[in-house]
Amino acid sequence: MQFGDVKVIPVGGHGPEDVVVDAEGRIYTGLVDGRILRLGPDGVGIETIADTGGRPLGLELYGEDLLVCDAHAGLLTVSLPGGKITTLATEGAGLPFVFCNNAAVAADGTIYFTDSSRRFPIEKWRDDLIEQTAGGRLLRRSPDGTIDQLADGLQFANGVALVPDESFVAVAETGSCKVSRVWLTGEKSGQLDTLIDGMTGFPDNISTGSDGLIWISQASPKVPALDFVRKLPSPLRAFVRNLPKSVQPSPGREVGAVGVDATGAVVRELRGEIDGWQVLTGIRELDGKLYFGSLEEPAIAITTLSGAR
Repeated sequence: MQFGDVKVIPVGGHGPEDVVVDAEGRIYTGLVDGRILRLGPDGVGIETIADTGGRPLGLELYGEDLLVCDAHAGLLTVSLPGGKITTLATEGAGLPFVFCNNAAVAADGTIYFTDSSRRFPIEKWRDDLIEQTAGGRLLRRSPDGTIDQLADGLQFANGVALVPDESFVAVAETGSCKVSRVWLTGEKSGQLDTLIDGMTGFPDNISTGSDGLIWISQASPKVPALDFVRKLPSPLRAFVRNLPKSVQPSPGREVGAVGVDATGAVVRELRGEIDGWQVLTGIRELDGKLYFGSLEEPAIAITTLSGAR
C-alpha cells in the first residue's frame, strides 16, 4: 500500500533520527547537534528539553525519564521534567560502546539495546554496511545495572523491540536486511533466530505499536551498487569508502513502514516516496497514527493508517 497523506513537520534542526510519543501525544526526538526536543501533539510547538553534547539516536520512555541511546555518549537518561542527564553506561560485556543506537524497555525496567559496530562510529555508518563487519551486539541492562550480551556478530545491529508478551526481543540487522530475535522465555530461551528475512529494503529502528505489531522502518530500498561493492577485494572496498559521499552507494528515495506480528507475518505495509522527505529511520505507531523520524531530514513526519479507528 502506498503512503496516504503525510504531514511533514520541520523541527528546527537536522536529523531527528528517532521519535517516541508519550501518553499525552507529545513527541520526543533528538538532533545531530545533541539537542533533545519535545513537540506538542501533532507537532505543534517545539521546546528543547536537554542537550546531550553527543548524537542522540534511539529514544524510549523510561518511567518518569527519557532513555537515550547516544552514539557518542552511550546509554543515558533525561529527567522529565528538568532535563537532567544521567549516564547509565558507556561500555558493556567487556567492551566500550562504539555506536550505541536503539533500545526497548521491558515492564520491569530491563533495557535491551544495540551497539551497532565494533569498528565504525556513526559518522562512518556507510563503511560498516560496505565492509559487513558483523560487529554488532545486542545487550541487556538489568534493573540492578548489570549489563550482559545477548547476541554478537550482528550485521549492523540497529532497532530493538519487545514482543508484547516479552517472550522475545527483536533486533534489526540493517546490513543483512532482516530482523532477528533472541528468545527470553520458554524452551528456546537464549536462542537467536530470524523473525523476518529477505526484506526489500534496509530495516532501521523498530518498535512495538499500540496495535501489538512490531513496526519496522525501512530507510531505503536495497542498493544494487552496494551489493556490487561488497563483492570487491578489500583494497577496492577501502577505496570506495574513501570516495566523496556523493559518489558512494547512497539510499534511494523510497521508504517503507512494515508491521509484523509475533510470527514475522506482514500485517501492514506502506511503501513509496514521501514528497520532500526521505531516509525514514524512526517509527512509532500509536492509536492508528504512524510517527516517523529521519537521519537526513530537518523534519519528522506523521501519517494515519487507513482503517484506523
